[in-house]
Amino acid sequence: MSLTIRPAVRTDATQILAFITELAEYERARHEVIASVADIEQSLFDEGSTVHSLICERDGRAIGFAVYFYSYSTWLGRNGIYLEDLYITPEQRGGGAGRDLLRHIAREAVEHRCGRLEWSVLDWNAPAIGFYESLGAQAQDEWVRYRLDGDKLLRFARG
Repeated sequence: MSLTIRPAVRTDATQILAFITELAEYERARHEVIASVADIEQSLFDEGSTVHSLICERDGRAIGFAVYFYSYSTWLGRNGIYLEDLYITPEQRGGGAGRDLLRHIAREAVEHRCGRLEWSVLDWNAPAIGFYESLGAQAQDEWVRYRLDGDKLLRFARG
């Protein structure tokens, strides 16, 4: 079984949105997915996009994806990579595809002298937490993530 990891291209937008939707279903948040194929095409593939995406294939069939972007650490004085999503279809899990996909991104981080590779995981997602800890990743419990979105973001931006 041949595993391939390649940069995603515009024609992958429909598949990427399908994976995003599957991931949201798993995370019990399907209702929060409002992106369209056109949104994915524009945000990932239009000129000036700062987001990177990968497709993971086994024997030529897409089985997963990753979306990430470069961040910056003032304390390190270096870029980092923030992994927004990594998803492997349930029937393909356990075969090393997730590890290979994450390693691909880690190698990019090292190649570009990034100081860190970070991501978030839901606190109830024991299989993912176990997987990440098996790689040597450590939870950053001392940091609390905040978010402004939707109407709250608009109200704040408008002052």
